[in-house]
Amino acid sequence: MKFGIRELLLLGVLLAMPVCAWWFVFRPVNTEINKARSEIAQKERTLEKLSLATKQSADLAKANAEVASAIGLIESRLPTGKEVDKILEQVANLARQSNLEIPRVKAQKPVAASKYMEQPLDMSIVGDFDDFYNFLLKLEQLDRITRLLNLKLSRQDKSDGAMEAKFTLSIYFEPEVPGAGPALKTAGVDAAKGDAK
Repeated sequence: MKFGIRELLLLGVLLAMPVCAWWFVFRPVNTEINKARSEIAQKERTLEKLSLATKQSADLAKANAEVASAIGLIESRLPTGKEVDKILEQVANLARQSNLEIPRVKAQKPVAASKYMEQPLDMSIVGDFDDFYNFLLKLEQLDRITRLLNLKLSRQDKSDGAMEAKFTLSIYFEPEVPGAGPALKTAGVDAAKGDAK
């Protein structure tokens, strides 16, 4: 077989066809496929981020509901300004049940604490130390939020275990009207008898 110009030209055309097909057809299609794949990957990453954000949003809504429930529970333990006297009476009853005497209770001026009020009461209790300990345990079990501050115990010479405790008992309450005044007058109150001094 003779290999001439015509055969060379035919061989060149035959070789050029796949090269041209690759250059003009397959290369642009491959570029489009790679571009589409990168767009799909980007959209999948965005969907994952949105899915995570949606999940976090649901978790945040659940956490907000739990916090609102906890706040409601705490707020239910806050008496109104009118009920502070009842709490003071409960404290006096607990002291009497524990065989303690309350010679003095003096209400201080209520203090604003966030949107709630704090009613500090300077108290003095006399009795046996074990009875005082039982009183503190019962006080801790009250349904209301209270705080015991500035506790000072002193021994009495009457008998073994006799003591006097001086402390400030704070009762938290909701004001009847925002910015309302004190629930108790600042004059001393004899809690054991319910009389004003």
